[in-house]
Order: sequence, then C-alpha cells, then structure tokens
Amino acid sequence: MSAAFKGRTLLRYTLFQIPDLILLSLGLAAAVRWWGLPVYVAYGLVGLWLVKDIVMFPILRVAYESDSASGVDGIRGALGVVTQSLAPAGYVRLGSELWKAELASGAEPVSEGSAIRVVEVHGLTLIVEKVTAPKS
Repeated sequence: MSAAFKGRTLLRYTLFQIPDLILLSLGLAAAVRWWGLPVYVAYGLVGLWLVKDIVMFPILRVAYESDSASGVDGIRGALGVVTQSLAPAGYVRLGSELWKAELASGAEPVSEGSAIRVVEVHGLTLIVEKVTAPKS
C-alpha cells in the first residue's frame, strides 16, 4: 500500500472522528460548568477518547480505505470457473462466490469446469465469455 493511500485512509478516519470529539467536548464542558466536574477529569476523558481512536485505527482501517476496484468495476475482468454449463445461462464461481451467469451474445456454450472471464454485469447476473488458452 502506498504512503499516499495510507495518508488518505488516516485522513478519512480522522475526519470521521471529529464530530464525536466535538460532541464529547461540549458535553464535558457542560458537565464542568453545570455539575462541577473537575476540569482535569474532563481533559483526562478527552485524552482517553483520543487514545481510543488511536488504538482502534488499525482495527477499523479497512472500513475507511477506498478501493477503486470495488463493486461492478472490481468484478469486470475477473476470472472464474463454470459450475453449471452455460447454454446460454448457468452458474459460475468467482473466488468463493457463486454467481448466475449468461454468455455474451454470439458465444458458444461453455461446459462445466471451463474458465471464464466477466465482461459485463447486469444486476446480479454476470455476462461472461470463455477464456481461451493463448497460442504459443
């Protein structure tokens, strides 16, 4: 992972933590003013809140990463294996997921066990083509 990508992830995480920190600070300021909470206790709680955010970042980092190859763009071009013959529709496996698939227009039927490539995505149906071995 590049340094710029890590920096963007940290920035996104930090920006999402700011509203909570502001609400906590306002609540503690009110507690100091109206209920007599000692100021050092308020500062200590804000410090603990910041430590919590720092400790949680490695755990929550993945949720704040933006991956450009996600969703439909991440599936297009993916390779898979036919689990139910495509003539013209059937099922394919991409990684650990089973997807309904149809052959691209004009494609010949593809038998079970053959390798395929995703060319389009229509809703929850993949449009695929058979992967042919390169000629040497």
